Amino acid sequence: MKRVFLPERPDWKQEAEALGFGFHSMYGAPYWDESRAYEFTLSEIEEHLEDPSEDLWKMCLDLVGHVVADPALMSLMAIPEAYHAWIAESWRRGDPSLYGRFDFHYDGTGPAKMLEFNADTPTALYETGFFQWLWLDQQIQTGILPSGADQFNSVQDQLISRFQALFVPGYELHFACVEDNDEERATVQYLQDCAQQAGLRPQFVTVENIGVDRSGQFADANSVLIQTLFKLYPWEDMLRERFSVHLPTAEMQFLEPPWKAILSNKACLPLLWDMFPGHPNLLPSWFEKDAPPEALEAPHVVKPFFSREGANISLRGLSEGDVTTDGHYGAEGHIVQTYAPAAKFDDDHAMIGSWIVGDTACGICIREDKALVTQDLSRFVPHFIAG
Repeated sequence: MKRVFLPERPDWKQEAEALGFGFHSMYGAPYWDESRAYEFTLSEIEEHLEDPSEDLWKMCLDLVGHVVADPALMSLMAIPEAYHAWIAESWRRGDPSLYGRFDFHYDGTGPAKMLEFNADTPTALYETGFFQWLWLDQQIQTGILPSGADQFNSVQDQLISRFQALFVPGYELHFACVEDNDEERATVQYLQDCAQQAGLRPQFVTVENIGVDRSGQFADANSVLIQTLFKLYPWEDMLRERFSVHLPTAEMQFLEPPWKAILSNKACLPLLWDMFPGHPNLLPSWFEKDAPPEALEAPHVVKPFFSREGANISLRGLSEGDVTTDGHYGAEGHIVQTYAPAAKFDDDHAMIGSWIVGDTACGICIREDKALVTQDLSRFVPHFIAG
């Protein structure tokens, strides 16, 4: 694994905007950054990222089965008691998952260390599955990259295949996100496009425009009942909304399913460590009240059960001093995780996101930042596999 500097495509910004990637730059700074790229060997991808991602996914599924069998664990994870039985039933009947993203620290020299699992509402999907692949193809065509270069990226093909496996041709399903968020709308639009390529009939509705009829069923802004809803809206927020009382009785399938509320919660990290102690891809983790003194004396990370985009993360015990990010999360509780440094190139720190679609690891994305904590404005940098 190494970082290389490459010429940018001369018209990539215009092409990005024409393709709906208008947030390639935000607040005067680049979000998409193709002035550099990360180069991997095939063995690094297959042995250190792809295979571990699928192993971790299986471990996560084992964890869900363990948690739904013990309501006390769901309470420990701050999941509202009113929804325990509903979440457990979602698991027992096999409600399918669409996708997720593991976040790793990895520098090419040892096992990738899982920081967390974005199991419910991961973004950067469009940038990974489409725009990153377009970059690779065009850079090969112009000779910037050799003809034998490749990319760990079958995200789009896997999404289309997953939709085809879950639904019959012509099936109508709704996609939702909040209003006025360009990045989330791009993610949802990309998923709609994949569903359409799979032969389905996607419909869009904002979260704010979903209503409940007199029988407790959910409907879109045109009063059309929703059969299946992909919602880019976190379960921990949904379960605390006024309308959530109708969720257990609604005749509606969810993507992601209710049991993903267990895996999208950082409280799953100490539970995974307890089930699989010493696993090379896991970091030692504990509920804050259970963290041993030696862990608190060493460099460690404190994370809220629920947080997004690197908010309310505290790095403690580092030689350069403590670091804490802003945010409004943390009321439900915190976990402590052993600190694993990010790969560092000059003054930049890199985090790798590894995508799972269905049960298949199918691509990576890389976010880069001079800060130690990856957040929403951290740069997206493409990657390739040396031919």
